[in-house]
Amino acid sequence: MTVYVDDMRAPYGRMVMCHMMAADLDELHAMAKLIGVQRRWFQGDHYDICLSKRKRAIEAGAEEVSARQLVAMRKARRELTRAALAATEGEQGGGR
Repeated sequence: MTVYVDDMRAPYGRMVMCHMMAADLDELHAMAKLIGVQRRWFQGDHYDICLSKRKRAIEAGAEEVSARQLVAMRKARRELTRAALAATEGEQGGGR
């Protein structure tokens, strides 16, 4: 699995932020811990991280992607989750 950081630049107070995400949440949380990002900053499927943490993530092996690529990854993950939930609901409803 791979952790990704995008090239977005969003001002937040005195910082400039970007996103970090991975297909595997355990790997994402492990990277966050490694680069010094607290779990409380987890945003449900990604972390918003400052540029100094982005640099540390890349040094630790994160792959750089465009903001557009990251949005596409998030969209694909949501669609897979919806499909899995629909399949589970179909299986549960089929036995009634």
